[in-house]
Amino acid sequence: MEKTENHRDEFDNSSLNHHIEKEERVVVPPGNGLSGFVKNPYVFLTAVFASIGGILFGYDQGVISGVQEMADFKERFPMTSTQTGFMVSILELGAWAGAWIIGYFADRIGRKNSIVLSNVIFLLGSAIQGGAQNIGMLLGGRFVTGMAVGALSLLVPLYQSEIAPPEIRGSLISLQQLAICFGILISFWIDYGLTNIGGQAAWRIPLCLQIVFSLVLGIGIIFFPYSPRWLMSKGREEEALKVLSKLRRLPQDHPTVQAEYKDIKVTVEFDRHIERQQYPQHVDNGSKGRMMIGALGYRDLFKKGSFNRVFVGSMLMFFQQFTGMNALVYYAPKIFKSIGLTGDSVSLLATGVVGIINFVGTIPTVILLDVLGRKTALMVASLVMGVCMLVVAIITALCQHDWPSHSAEGWVSVAFIYIFICGFAVAWGPIPWVVCAEIFPLRSRAKGMSVTTSSNWMNNFIIGLIVPVMLENITYGTYIFFACFLFLSFAFVWYFVPETKGRSLEEMDEIFGGQSAVHDAQIMNEVQNRINANDAKREVA
Repeated sequence: MEKTENHRDEFDNSSLNHHIEKEERVVVPPGNGLSGFVKNPYVFLTAVFASIGGILFGYDQGVISGVQEMADFKERFPMTSTQTGFMVSILELGAWAGAWIIGYFADRIGRKNSIVLSNVIFLLGSAIQGGAQNIGMLLGGRFVTGMAVGALSLLVPLYQSEIAPPEIRGSLISLQQLAICFGILISFWIDYGLTNIGGQAAWRIPLCLQIVFSLVLGIGIIFFPYSPRWLMSKGREEEALKVLSKLRRLPQDHPTVQAEYKDIKVTVEFDRHIERQQYPQHVDNGSKGRMMIGALGYRDLFKKGSFNRVFVGSMLMFFQQFTGMNALVYYAPKIFKSIGLTGDSVSLLATGVVGIINFVGTIPTVILLDVLGRKTALMVASLVMGVCMLVVAIITALCQHDWPSHSAEGWVSVAFIYIFICGFAVAWGPIPWVVCAEIFPLRSRAKGMSVTTSSNWMNNFIIGLIVPVMLENITYGTYIFFACFLFLSFAFVWYFVPETKGRSLEEMDEIFGGQSAVHDAQIMNEVQNRINANDAKREVA
């Protein structure tokens, strides 16, 4: 770059201006939803395969719902409601730890290699969990599995966001939520199918089946491309261009590929410039220096200009959990019994329908998210879901002491729970993951998402821990509790969450502003001019 600066007066300015004008005329072809998938089939298939990580996430969450109600499981692991809550929620505690730790590895060894590493950990945890002989082994296996699930919950949307063109990025990332819902769906129905076979096979088989999905993802992802943005950040520019060309199914010299390649390169060079400014004492200090820069990167997330992104992302994850949806996922049979459904088969069957609605309800979001946007969908869903919780609370308060005489009211409650699930599936399930994958710059994206994802898992842990105790002690008050948070989430989205639809990953600074508004814009201009000058020189030569 210095050489370019020192020889600028030797450069043919007319050639440079012609080159820049040509670049400004490049227009990325439109296409979102289904048409975007058709135009970007390789990206779509890559993102779909990566979403197997979401299946692991959803399966391990949902499978425990039916397992904890099986007779042999209850005999081998007798627990109070508090202990049951801890057994369920320790997976989320592990996921919280995994989401924090994996941010470093995502930057160090790459998104793809980190997915492989997470699958190795998942296989270990699943084997311990499925072969548990006592409560200690069960808890340990769930914690280790949780670490992998938490890591994958960060890595998959991060990877998807960095291979996707802006026009279908939201839809591709929402595939993660669709995969989670699919994992929950199949876990519910596997539990239902095995509940009557008796013995330990009824619960060991469902706990071990997830190993198959992990093996497919861990081995298959090796054959898929690295993130071009990560490659560029590691100085592997030629490889980044090749991957980008392959992902877009266009030649390397195509204007669209070149324009996106240049956007990524400018952003990476900008981040390096900022790094040299902020941490000059660590830049050339080897691995120790890189570790210090990584640690300081977490600290800098809480400075002015970055904290607003962390705040919005973390609070979206907070409200996602305090909608009460995962209370249904973890304790659906208990909840359906609490509103009058009797018999294990009936409650497990109703639970299976929850899985179907959750899965089917997510499909419109995958297709339409990049058409309709994020903010309005979240607000509408908050109101609809809040009203559903209030209706269930009122019916439960009036009928809980004599459900046999109020079977019709019980089924009305079930209907409103199903509407509630639709609201979650369409909006509060996928959209927080999408927004969190969109709002952070490259230099802090992995670390920023590790913070927001850890917020998700810590709140998930709290929900798993408190819900069985709440159902036992305050009954219908549990639904009022969640309704209050749903109405609060409406106000939060209205006042604090910007619309991010259609914005490139490099445009998020314009939305969130902060300390980089003037100073960083000048640096970005300088970097763009240098790169444009270099490219134009090569073209003239």
